[in-house]
Amino acid sequence: MPLFGCPVPAGFPSPADDHLDGPFDLTKHLFRHPASTFLARVSGDSMIGAGIHPGDLVAVDRALQPRHGSIVVAVVEGEHTIKRLQERGGQPWLVAENARYPPVPVNPETGLLVWGVVTYVIHSLGEHQLAKIK
Repeated sequence: MPLFGCPVPAGFPSPADDHLDGPFDLTKHLFRHPASTFLARVSGDSMIGAGIHPGDLVAVDRALQPRHGSIVVAVVEGEHTIKRLQERGGQPWLVAENARYPPVPVNPETGLLVWGVVTYVIHSLGEHQLAKIK
């Protein structure tokens, strides 16, 4: 993909350079460990407080070590989920970023397999948001 040669300010407009840099490899930019990274499509609204919406794509890096505060893709009781990993009182919890969903304690009986750490979110502004701009 071509990359515009100067940053695009989100504040006051400034004169733009009318040139493009060379090709931009989005894979190299998004995937620190390409061999262990995959994309997943999100369903559900449990992570909207973290800016992750239904239909978004998330980049998930399996080479990263999950830690307190990481957003992870995990398997709990055979079901995939995306949640924030937290440690409370020495016990891991999977916490949604939407008050409608309670935190889930993870114990040996429940079983937890962390597939990877979410590193990027890719989402469209959508037609309804683009219409607001016009």
